[in-house]
Amino acid sequence: MKRLAYLGYLGGMAGLLLLTGLVVHEGWSALRQAFVHAGWPLLLLVPAHLVPLALDTQGWRVLLEPVDQARRASLSFLLWVAAVREAVARLLPTAGIGGEVVGIRLSRLRIADTTAVSATVIVEVLITIVVQYLFCGLGIVLMTHVAAGKNQAWALSAGLLLSAPLPGLAYFILRHGAVFERMEEWARQLFGAQNRFILRLDGVKLDAEVHRLFSEPGRLARALAWQFAGYLVGAFETWFALGLLGHPVGLDTAIAIEALTQATRHATFIVPGGLGIQEAAVMLFAYLAGVSSEVALSLALIKRVREILFGVPALLSWQWVEARQLRQARLVPDAEISDSA
Repeated sequence: MKRLAYLGYLGGMAGLLLLTGLVVHEGWSALRQAFVHAGWPLLLLVPAHLVPLALDTQGWRVLLEPVDQARRASLSFLLWVAAVREAVARLLPTAGIGGEVVGIRLSRLRIADTTAVSATVIVEVLITIVVQYLFCGLGIVLMTHVAAGKNQAWALSAGLLLSAPLPGLAYFILRHGAVFERMEEWARQLFGAQNRFILRLDGVKLDAEVHRLFSEPGRLARALAWQFAGYLVGAFETWFALGLLGHPVGLDTAIAIEALTQATRHATFIVPGGLGIQEAAVMLFAYLAGVSSEVALSLALIKRVREILFGVPALLSWQWVEARQLRQARLVPDAEISDSA
């Protein structure tokens, strides 16, 4: 775990240096002029991000339906949880699953069955990987029509095809194996049977919940469709920002840039928040689509600023909820002591 943490810190430092180098290379004055040209409408991207996030959240809601038939976890509540999950993943130096762990914890505020919720998150992550492959494939097809250098697009398609069996292998193992039961046995041997984490872990039930979800292909297809719709709508950010920056593009170009940037960022998950990597990817794929380098870097910085403006309030709300929960937990023992006295 320490080695992974060190790799994360090194990746973050390398990404920060890369981002700094890109800004210095393009010149801050040119970037500032691009932002001034775009003006205040760029702020509309912050609330607009709620639309693709809501579509993605609806996909999670579909998986949660059997667990929460009373709908205690409303779409607005899950949208808040999804915003926190995204903010943790993109703004904090956590591992790739940090946002998912926080999401499971927050879901307990409305859904008591933590194991069932964990199963939905596990399946949702696998669906997200499949959606990313489909979205990246669409981006490659569109990029071959709009890019000046098609060789790069075909190289990306070769890499996509070579890694395509991985999601299928993960599905087969989760669908037919006892992954979490074995993980529980391994953890029990490592930490001891009386460890608090081990006592709360039910690998057999978690495997059963995952198998149940995989036995409902219709539900999985609906969740995938909602997520894919969210990814498509998310390309509006690229289309709208480039229009404000004075370089309007078609929706096909915006989808191609967004899809390939997302694929690159998720492939380099070891770098916290994709710092530097996301900006370099935006510049590369926007350049292939005929966008100048200074406009492409401005687009990348706009995306990063939007992430900060959208994510920081979500993180603050999460900390407020955690603090309130801690206060309530402290008040309960005090009340019990007073009653006994």
